[in-house]
Amino acid sequence: MTTQGFAPVLAVALLLAAFPAAVQSIGVCYGVIGNNLPAASDVVKLYKSKGIDSMRIYFPRSDILQALTGSNIALTMDVANENLAGSPPTPPAAVGWVKQNVQAYPGVSFRYIAVGNEVTGDDTGNILPAMKNLNAALGAAGLGGVGVSTSVSQGVIANSYPPSNGVFNDDYMFDIVEYLASTGAPLLVNVYPYFAYVGDTKDISLNYATFQPGTTVTDDGSGLIYTSLFDAMVDSVYAALEDAGAPDVGVVVSETGWPSAGGFGASVSNAQTYNQKLISHVQGGTPKRPGVALETYVFAMFNENQKTGAETERHFGLFNPNKSPSYKIRFH
Repeated sequence: MTTQGFAPVLAVALLLAAFPAAVQSIGVCYGVIGNNLPAASDVVKLYKSKGIDSMRIYFPRSDILQALTGSNIALTMDVANENLAGSPPTPPAAVGWVKQNVQAYPGVSFRYIAVGNEVTGDDTGNILPAMKNLNAALGAAGLGGVGVSTSVSQGVIANSYPPSNGVFNDDYMFDIVEYLASTGAPLLVNVYPYFAYVGDTKDISLNYATFQPGTTVTDDGSGLIYTSLFDAMVDSVYAALEDAGAPDVGVVVSETGWPSAGGFGASVSNAQTYNQKLISHVQGGTPKRPGVALETYVFAMFNENQKTGAETERHFGLFNPNKSPSYKIRFH
């Protein structure tokens, strides 16, 4: 059986799934850099049992895509950074990628394709051509409802304090957001108050970084009042989009989280507080976009024991590899 026969039905299903008006605000990133993680089929069951209806993965993996089939879990799937190394995927390569990784799984609810995650250096010049080629390939396959974007770090923003001063650091971002404005897809941004806090404990309080009361910051440029660092960081992205002439481009927080061990400020108490309050908070938007639920993905589903870098990198999981919770958390 070929996948072509599914194209018209799939196109309608994906069009309904993409850019939905009533999106579940909280998803969870499913990282797999560990040698003791559960089978993909068990992970999907865990998502469903907890009522988590959105997932992000960092590259296509057949066992995950097969497990997601028929689950109704909305999927954000990355094009891995190595696919952008040297040169962007050509139009034929993009067609092949879509055929192999999207069309081959008609029962998966693809929401976004993220072209790279925090791409740096010369490869940033390959992001936009790859986005265009993938958008064309999806459109040709009848899958134009799947949003194509890229996931960037907060490092693409200069002058993020106060939030109203936010602008993009680099020229390539202006071209990307101009393209997003033409397609209607959002910009995906990884937002980590944890790293901002540990990098500047003199000026940033733990309460402000973890949605707890006690700190009020007024943005003299906008007059808006901030009680959480998360809101200030997100609103600096909105300000940068406005500065770039793309005020209507939406923002999706494609990663955020707090480690439960392994370094300064990393504790079960702080991680539980941050993530639980985050889940409640994003439903109400930010001071710059009040009342607009902010689609947000918590990093990460599991503690991943083979992640490199600081010890905290291995302790962002909401769950342990045996599927027990790292701490009590409610998703609704």
